[in-house]
Amino acid sequence: MRVLNNMSHEQLMAYARNPGDVLTQAFAGAVCTAFDSGVFPALFFGLSEKQFGCLLDRYFPNAWLDLFAAAELTGESTPCPSFRDEEMQDLLALLLEHRSSEREESTWLPYAIAASCMGRNHLWQDMGLVDRQALSGLLKQNFQSLYDKNTGNMKWKKFFYKQLCERAEVTLCKAPSCQVCADYRSCFGPEEAVATALSNII
Repeated sequence: MRVLNNMSHEQLMAYARNPGDVLTQAFAGAVCTAFDSGVFPALFFGLSEKQFGCLLDRYFPNAWLDLFAAAELTGESTPCPSFRDEEMQDLLALLLEHRSSEREESTWLPYAIAASCMGRNHLWQDMGLVDRQALSGLLKQNFQSLYDKNTGNMKWKKFFYKQLCERAEVTLCKAPSCQVCADYRSCFGPEEAVATALSNII
């Protein structure tokens, strides 16, 4: 039994049925971010092992057999300490509530997005996408009602957590509006393709 310690985006994408598909790229990015965040392989970023295997078979044929099934998945029986379960569950509830369809992919994708929110970079980066526009398109297609709520084009990870605060009736910002907030640029500014500390994104 070999121990599976890491997983690169390129390594998983080598098995992709359709490498140019945005959803394929997003699932690959989520798996790799989960590895880096300590989430995987404890909980397959929230999916059951059967669901995770089905996802891999559909989007990355033979990856389960070659990369996962034969490996000793360390930490499999218990959640990793860095897996922020309550936060993950809140994000999942938000995303699942706004699904545009009941397809399996529309159930898997919220788990992938929530797991990627545990990453340290901009969300589109941790989902393995080429830019923020690709993420916006994915969200518009799969979470139309949630997408429509982001009328000010706020950064997506910021927007998700703002939605969670509103659902919990928690107000963190003291400014009367975003336009006059001192942190306006951190919420609405450009998202360059550089590694960014988590504290600067959320």
